Amino acid sequence: MYYEIRTYTFKPSRAPQWLALYKAEALPIQLELLGTLVGFFTTEIGDINQVVHIWGYESLDDRVARRDRMAADPRWQAWGKKVRELDLTVKMDTRIMRPTDFSPLR
Repeated sequence: MYYEIRTYTFKPSRAPQWLALYKAEALPIQLELLGTLVGFFTTEIGDINQVVHIWGYESLDDRVARRDRMAADPRWQAWGKKVRELDLTVKMDTRIMRPTDFSPLR
C-alpha cells in the first residue's frame, strides 16, 4: 500500500471555509473516485491554517489511474474552478509514502 499525504496551507482564517466547502462538495467525489481515505486532520498546535489528508492506494499505478479519472470528472473540474476563484490556498504539498515492514498501516 502507498499513502499520499497532502498538506494544504490556507490564508489566515480561511481553512474553515475551505473545509465546509470540501465536506459538502469535494469529499463525496473523492470518496467515490479515490477510494481509501485514511485520515483528515486540522492543525491543533503548530503551523495553523493547515489541513492534512491521507489517501491509501494499492500501487502507484492505482494512484495515477484514480487521480486521472478524478481529474477528468466534470464535478471535480467545477470544484477546482470554485476553489481557485475563492483564492483560499497559499500552498499545497504532496508526499507519497510507503510503510515500513513494521508499520501498523501496510
